Amino acid sequence: MIAETPTQTSWDFEEGDEIVPGRYAVELLGGGRRYEAYLAWDDDLRTLVTVKALRPHLVNDFAARSTIAREAAALRTLQHPALVRCFSAELDGDRPHLLLEFLDGPRLSTLIRCYGVILEQLLPLALELCAALHYVGARGYVHLDVKPKNVIMSAPPRLIDLSVATRLEDVARLASPTGTDAYMAPEQCEPHRFAEIGPASDIWGLGGTLYEAISRSLPFAEGDEKAETPAERWPQLEAEPRPLVADIPVTLADLILACLAKRPQDRPTALEVADAVEPWAARLPGARLGLFRPGGRLRRSAFEER
Repeated sequence: MIAETPTQTSWDFEEGDEIVPGRYAVELLGGGRRYEAYLAWDDDLRTLVTVKALRPHLVNDFAARSTIAREAAALRTLQHPALVRCFSAELDGDRPHLLLEFLDGPRLSTLIRCYGVILEQLLPLALELCAALHYVGARGYVHLDVKPKNVIMSAPPRLIDLSVATRLEDVARLASPTGTDAYMAPEQCEPHRFAEIGPASDIWGLGGTLYEAISRSLPFAEGDEKAETPAERWPQLEAEPRPLVADIPVTLADLILACLAKRPQDRPTALEVADAVEPWAARLPGARLGLFRPGGRLRRSAFEER
């Protein structure tokens, strides 16, 4: 283990540094509390990949190793065109990491911040995310962290980061609220409701993601992570979502808001969302071909209510 630097929190790999034999760092892509992600070159695959590595100060931490092992198991089970692919998992040794495909495209969160999302992008994005979430739920998992930062706008868009993905049979045993505060369904926020967590919880995250994508704002006020009461930390527990003010048909706005219903049983399923979106997507020129090309906003009349 990395005995000489037990408190080091970053690998600080530079271009050309060997991560493990045959795998070389190119640049840092980002990171979180437990992980760092590097763009890397893999000699065996002969291509650029993403290495998601456990931070060095956590390599001897049992809980952290268990988490990356669970993510590896989820990625082995969940193989879908709209989910990131995992090529291998190195769970032992000094540098536990996942070897993931490198997705060439911006995060949805970046696209929202810099440019915004138009209807021609929102519709096919919704269909791809619905496909992924239907598949995840049907395979007995819940993602628990659907948000713009976890969507890569490649072709097709991909849902990434299964680090907190959980088997449905295990959700009642979650130790604490899981996810990202602003995108967590009400049942993810309070331990006494964990047994309610299921595929509908990811639909809530989908609704928050689509709402933010088209409006460039969150559906609820920002909570306070240090608040004394749950409702102050997670306004979605009591507040209603803000009206969706965006240049989209009322029917679609209502669909997005329906995904944010407080009770899981009141939300549409992924298939129901897809079925509702599909007719609108079919009106786009070229149907679902080339829908992510830049520029050329369609005439509003193409989407008027009928």
